[in-house]
Amino acid sequence: MSSITLTPDIAPSVPKTHYANIRTTLMSWLFTVDHKRIAILYLISITVFFAVGGLFASLIRIELLTPKGDFMTGDTYNKMFTLHGVIMIFFFLIPSVPATLGNFALPIMIGAKDLAFPKINLLSWWLYILGGVLAVVVLLRGGLETGWTFYPPYSTTYATSQVTIAILAAFLAGFSSIFTGLNFIVTVHKMRAPGMTWFRLPLFVWAHYATSIIQILGTPVVAITLVLVAVERVWGIGIFNPQIGGDPVLFQHLFWFYSHPAVYVMILPGMGVVSEVIPCFSRKRIFGYEFIAFSSLAIAIIGFLVWGHHLYVSTQSTYAGMVFSLLTFLVAVPSAIKVFNWTATMYKGEITFEAPMIYALGFIGLFLVGGLTGLVLASMANDIHFHDTYFVVAHFHYVMVGGMVMAYMCGLHFWWPKMTGRMYPATLATIAAILVFVGFNFTFFPQFILGYLGMPRRYHSYVDEFQVLNIMSTMGASVLGLGYGLQPFYLLWSLFKGEPAGDNPWGAKGLEWQVPSPPPTFNFPDGRPVVVEDPYSYTIEESHSVAQQ
Repeated sequence: MSSITLTPDIAPSVPKTHYANIRTTLMSWLFTVDHKRIAILYLISITVFFAVGGLFASLIRIELLTPKGDFMTGDTYNKMFTLHGVIMIFFFLIPSVPATLGNFALPIMIGAKDLAFPKINLLSWWLYILGGVLAVVVLLRGGLETGWTFYPPYSTTYATSQVTIAILAAFLAGFSSIFTGLNFIVTVHKMRAPGMTWFRLPLFVWAHYATSIIQILGTPVVAITLVLVAVERVWGIGIFNPQIGGDPVLFQHLFWFYSHPAVYVMILPGMGVVSEVIPCFSRKRIFGYEFIAFSSLAIAIIGFLVWGHHLYVSTQSTYAGMVFSLLTFLVAVPSAIKVFNWTATMYKGEITFEAPMIYALGFIGLFLVGGLTGLVLASMANDIHFHDTYFVVAHFHYVMVGGMVMAYMCGLHFWWPKMTGRMYPATLATIAAILVFVGFNFTFFPQFILGYLGMPRRYHSYVDEFQVLNIMSTMGASVLGLGYGLQPFYLLWSLFKGEPAGDNPWGAKGLEWQVPSPPPTFNFPDGRPVVVEDPYSYTIEESHSVAQQ
């Protein structure tokens, strides 16, 4: 093993003028068109929503400490898990990596001075904020009890009037996502530096390119579907309500046509982060670059064909279910290719265990559990047993929280020195990463067992024999919360007291590590770079030279 150290004689300094301090007024931030500043605006915004969504999750776990519903009423419990889902999915998981890390790093990684449409990029953030404000309005007006899926006829006929506002919030967040995807695709096509061929693109960029395809093609479908729910609530036309000629299963087809690919909108950018971090901290060229790049596109394409596995217990035919089951097993192949190539990259590598690498390893382990249990649910016979149990809750959180949030934390710790010009305390970051990993497993692994034993989800009371596992789950959530809670303290501390990071504290490859930390406004003040080598041309000799510095 080797370690990355900095010696005093080459101690770096923070540039006096950079993107973050060239103008300091509030208006200069709120109406900026600099992709890096917009990324910081997203970072602050999604952190707030993550805290709010996490608060709702904490209240849910407190309620489930005891079998009886003695902390909140059933109606309040419904509102808690609905708002937890809406905020976490639409306002944290979907935008987290693309809107923050992608916005910040992608243009620099391809040698561009900004995204193709800077004003649309700013509009995207404002739409996101407007949607978030409406979500808060829903909360202040009494909450929402439909679940984040807005299933009719509950959402169209029985739920409170807050459904329409919540749908508008999700609609605006959806268009924010579409604009971000559109910007990324045009930027990658039109603004690559000379020499940045398609097969010299960092895999982070490939992942965002595939994600953007899903955002552009899939998001309008769910946006229109949600508008139809609102129209049915207001005017009572028969689209989803069977009493007036509609079909509630139609909603599920339309909703999951987007919402299953949306899982990959959340996870693909995370895979892109891990593809950058693994070779850097293994000091090895990525194994199977082309396979990883094309597997991102394969996931994006196949992801559109598997929505029917959410409808095994609906009126969908058995034969259709068999086809969707087969396709769901098929989508595991490109995911497995990525895991295999990351593992092969680490094989005989000079691995160092800085915080980003610990998060990356955590991502691989937790995503594997989430992915393999996804195959269990892809089987129709198993799914009928596990449907609407805590097994599904555990599987979903292993993929989304264990996978995506770990990847987001991984990327944030990887690019934080580039974003701020400062290093964070390595020991505290390592402790936080370990707490998150341990706490997460104690929170959600017992839920696999609860689901196997038959505990249904969305219930705020349960039979006594499930209490021990629920207590374990709540205790794990406390450890998980401690791990997450540490991060704002040491990251904010680093802004004022952290050591200057220098241009390339990790000895990483890629254009973003060749500009100052933090970067100047237009990224490359000396003119556009010319790319002459692969993005992962690490050598063992380089790892030794970094260790000896």
